[in-house]
Amino acid sequence: MTQTRPHHPPYLNRHVPNPPWMLPRAETLPGTVPFDPTDWLWVLDSYAGQMAERERLLAEQPEAVLQCAPGAEPAARELFDLVLSHLDSHPGFEPMGKRMRCPDGRLVDLDRDRPLPTLGRLVQEDFCILQKPEGGAEHLLTAAVLCFPASWTLAQKIGRPMLAIHVPVDIYDDRLAARVQRLLDGVQPGRPLTRSNALFYDDPALFQPRTEDDPRPVGGPVAPWFRSERQCLVRLPESGAVAFSIHTMLLERASMSAEQLAVLERRHAA
Repeated sequence: MTQTRPHHPPYLNRHVPNPPWMLPRAETLPGTVPFDPTDWLWVLDSYAGQMAERERLLAEQPEAVLQCAPGAEPAARELFDLVLSHLDSHPGFEPMGKRMRCPDGRLVDLDRDRPLPTLGRLVQEDFCILQKPEGGAEHLLTAAVLCFPASWTLAQKIGRPMLAIHVPVDIYDDRLAARVQRLLDGVQPGRPLTRSNALFYDDPALFQPRTEDDPRPVGGPVAPWFRSERQCLVRLPESGAVAFSIHTMLLERASMSAEQLAVLERRHAA
């Protein structure tokens, strides 16, 4: 399911400082590295355009972009508190009592009783909450605000473990799933991890939900749009849940440097 968008969407990135897809570790799987917790939430030049799209989706299709399984509410509120603690001192955000002035001038009500939709209106990151049931062997997806799915459907994945979430991704086999589960088990409070992916798309829509039996068509060899997700794993110390944040960047291929294109072509040829 795709949607018609202008030829140059207003949520394009024109410049990404220190693009994560250019780092050497991005060429390996899962390619995670530690990062400074103060560098968790990014505000890029696409902020205003992306937030307008997020506002639209949250208002028009909340059932498609929000899920919270019973019992996941405490972890969602803990995530809300953690994000707010970062935004209190984040350039561009101005706390105003029970509201937050955002970098694009919007005022957002800080509703802790509706943590996920509120977070969806504050920052560019999508958030998935992963929890390991008592006595369970795997983390399950228990809650999310996911405005910019890259060819998967939140309603189809909620309550499922990582291997099932990644169907039908060919490279995500049992061996890689076991490595990712060990990684999730090992994430420590205050010591988050990050990774990135990189794909070319024929369609510039940020909201691209697809079911498992309708996988993403592969972008053509000269697909005009480049999409990358900066993904972070953050342990929530009180609930023990892992917050998986996704910051989506979208660039026009024609705007990318020859060096960037050469690195990406080498990665995809490997």
